[in-house]
Amino acid sequence: MSKHENIYLYLEDGTELCGKSFGHKPEKPIPAELVFNTSMWGYQEIFTDPSYCDQAIVMTYPLIGNYGINFDDNESITPHLSAVIVKEYCEEASNFRNEMSLSTFLQNKNVPGISDLDTRFLTKAIRKEGAMKCLISMTSLNKNEVEDLLKPDLRQDQIARVSTKAISHFPKNGGTRVVLIDFGFKKNILESLLKRDCDVFVVPYDTDFETIQDLHPQGIMLSNGPGDPKSIEKVIPTIQKLQDHYPLFSICMGHQIFALANGANTTKMKFGHRGANHPVKDFIKDRVYITSQNHGYCVDEASIAQTQLEVTQINLNDKTIEGLKHKTKPAFSVQYHPEASPGPNDTKYLFDDFMTLIRKENSHAQR
Repeated sequence: MSKHENIYLYLEDGTELCGKSFGHKPEKPIPAELVFNTSMWGYQEIFTDPSYCDQAIVMTYPLIGNYGINFDDNESITPHLSAVIVKEYCEEASNFRNEMSLSTFLQNKNVPGISDLDTRFLTKAIRKEGAMKCLISMTSLNKNEVEDLLKPDLRQDQIARVSTKAISHFPKNGGTRVVLIDFGFKKNILESLLKRDCDVFVVPYDTDFETIQDLHPQGIMLSNGPGDPKSIEKVIPTIQKLQDHYPLFSICMGHQIFALANGANTTKMKFGHRGANHPVKDFIKDRVYITSQNHGYCVDEASIAQTQLEVTQINLNDKTIEGLKHKTKPAFSVQYHPEASPGPNDTKYLFDDFMTLIRKENSHAQR
């Protein structure tokens, strides 16, 4: 890696910054949405989370790369983020599980890295202006070039790009049959189901109700994913049918789709929640959990009143909705990631609650 090769970051508010390049060196400028993540660990899981599709991630923790990369902790095979931005990149990884440097990993996956930037300045800018468009370029650009390249809207087809294109089966004879609808699922959601002896089918985000029904599921999981939930409103009729027939558990993007399917509304947040230490108050259990989060949209609280949904959890930092359940159907959702990675294990019990809900509903059906 050349320690002195410059790479440029241009923000839509007019800010221009020059850092040092590591990882992939793009041949042409890359537009992206600039966001920040406050996690102090787990950068590999963050960078391979499909929910970061088309985003450039500013890591607020100042040193990244110090434990390298191993092939077990990826949340997806192919990273979909646009760039990694850090204060200091550590070239010499020190960890017995290390198999590859972060720079080599990013180079192999065509993801540029930028170091030697003031990430505190960038984070403050995002907090003030909100998540904004940015441009990553190996060459210096003039003001007109930057404006022309940032003028088009960012793409809105992230889920279609990251979702699986074919049905996959992870068999478990006699296990609970769960269909995982893939809006951009993290590997740990699938593993959390497999650890509970589930017989899992992973299906594309736009799979129709009849196809899912033919798989004879006992429960439905709606996964996390990138972008705006309203970009895939065509799936809502399917979700409405599914919740009428099967127990439903939804995470992150799935939570937002679940809300839309029941008449609620979603809105874009100023800078979103991205980190591993967000406090969530659970009204049912009357306790607080620390959660891992990654989302730029949330469910509009004012829109809940006219629905059959009940708010079960809120974020203690900004009071946004973190949990919902249907008042009459066996369906619930959370905005955060109970499977964590990175993050705390406080809410992994939700997968057990899902298994209990499935057994309860199947027991009722057999009477």
